[in-house]
Amino acid sequence: MGILTHVGRRSGALYRTPLTVFPTRDGIAVLLTYGPDRDWLKNLTAAGGGTMRRYGRSFPVTDPRVVSKAEAAPSVTGWMRPLFAVLPFEQAVLLTTAASTAP
Repeated sequence: MGILTHVGRRSGALYRTPLTVFPTRDGIAVLLTYGPDRDWLKNLTAAGGGTMRRYGRSFPVTDPRVVSKAEAAPSVTGWMRPLFAVLPFEQAVLLTTAASTAP
């Protein structure tokens, strides 16, 4: 799990959204369990990024890209890779992190 902090694209308000995240070679992947029409994704895309908090550490996430789950799967690393592959969702968001700051 991770907490995504993002800024509202119209309101400018700060929002925090809990998400299930998967580590990747360049950052993290988030399966779009409710499809791509989510406010957190729209906000993140409009701002070009946000901040993710995992394991008590915060780090910037940038470059949100909506891709198919099949396209994202080869990037997923670690013990959660098999779980990512079997979950019944079709799309994911890939987010880039700075290599030195991601847990």
